[in-house]
Amino acid sequence: MFRAVRPVLFLLIAAVPAVALRLTGVHPWAPLAIVVFGLGVVAASFVLAWAAEAAEMDISGGLAIALLAVIAVLPEYAVDLYFAHTAGSKPEFVQYAAANMTGSNRLLLGLGWSSVVLVSLYVASRRSGRSVKALVLDSGYRRELGFLAVAAVVAFIIPVTGEIHLVLGIALLAFFAYYLYRAAASEHDGAPDLVGPAKRIGSLPTTQRRITVVTMFLVAAGVILLSAEPFANSLVEGGHALGIDQFLLVQWLAPLASEAPEFIVALLFAWRGKGGAALGLLISAKVNQWTLLIGSLPIAYGIGGGPAALALDGRQVEEFLLTATQTLLGIAILLTLRVPRWAAWTLLALFAVQFAVPGQTGRYVLSGIYLALAIFAMVRNRHELVPTITAPFRRTRKPAEERTDELVGV
Repeated sequence: MFRAVRPVLFLLIAAVPAVALRLTGVHPWAPLAIVVFGLGVVAASFVLAWAAEAAEMDISGGLAIALLAVIAVLPEYAVDLYFAHTAGSKPEFVQYAAANMTGSNRLLLGLGWSSVVLVSLYVASRRSGRSVKALVLDSGYRRELGFLAVAAVVAFIIPVTGEIHLVLGIALLAFFAYYLYRAAASEHDGAPDLVGPAKRIGSLPTTQRRITVVTMFLVAAGVILLSAEPFANSLVEGGHALGIDQFLLVQWLAPLASEAPEFIVALLFAWRGKGGAALGLLISAKVNQWTLLIGSLPIAYGIGGGPAALALDGRQVEEFLLTATQTLLGIAILLTLRVPRWAAWTLLALFAVQFAVPGQTGRYVLSGIYLALAIFAMVRNRHELVPTITAPFRRTRKPAEERTDELVGV
């Protein structure tokens, strides 16, 4: 028992300073607070991720999908929704809600998708002794891609109108609910494939496992809820104290802290030769971000005292446009359910270039490059467009023979 939960205990010990500072009301120097509360968020996020994975041993079907989808996004959403809620009474916080959302989105695709593909191809090439050039997804992922495509296209309304309206938010939340319904209705065969600490926790006797998982959920969620507000505030204050652009600090540091467990789980799957499952996990996360996260922002904003529309300034509009065009390119590449090595390097290179051209002109130029490449890829893969867009609305039929190869050599 102790061996199974030892990593969990180590992480919870690391989160103790964050909980202690929050409960005692002590406000340390902002840069130190970033470290302490950021460590609390990261530690609790790992515990939450392991608990969610281990819970698959006991929860099946639609309930598991709904529960795990919400749990997986709690760390990131706790920070972003705090910014949106606070913006209702402090308009200057609107930019931080947009920053955290766009940063996490671009990080997930630009760094996450590309890294998973490259690691998968490296592992496959080393195991097979030949050059493996592309990662191939199972046909079942077309529905996920279709949901992402619809949500991403609808999201272009945001940079066009310069706001996230409450009506759009409700529509995106309804689409997320439909996504969960379709996922619950699909077939889920086979035992869950767990790795690392989640595997050890999942192998515990039934009663011990359930008590352990529930305890992990409650404790980790408590740590995240206690740490989210001071972590968010410390990012803003720390940027001012260190002379760093607060927008950039919120945009990249907060998502790195909250999404670290998801990235690591995906990379572990890729390292074990399960690249399709790893990339599928990150595609699902993108669907959650473009529906549940964006849809929740105007609601949190309204609860905080804001009007029906969360208005964006010029910089935030540029950030949303860049994020939307990047997503469009990712979808266009995946239309054939095959990701070549060059495509992964392209996504990674374009993600890196944005840090070299941070100005307004640079963001618009980069958006244009993403859009041009996306249009080119969509024209090239035009025969897959309609099947992908309509996949979320078609009845799924189990194929007669599932594809077993995830990687192909050229």
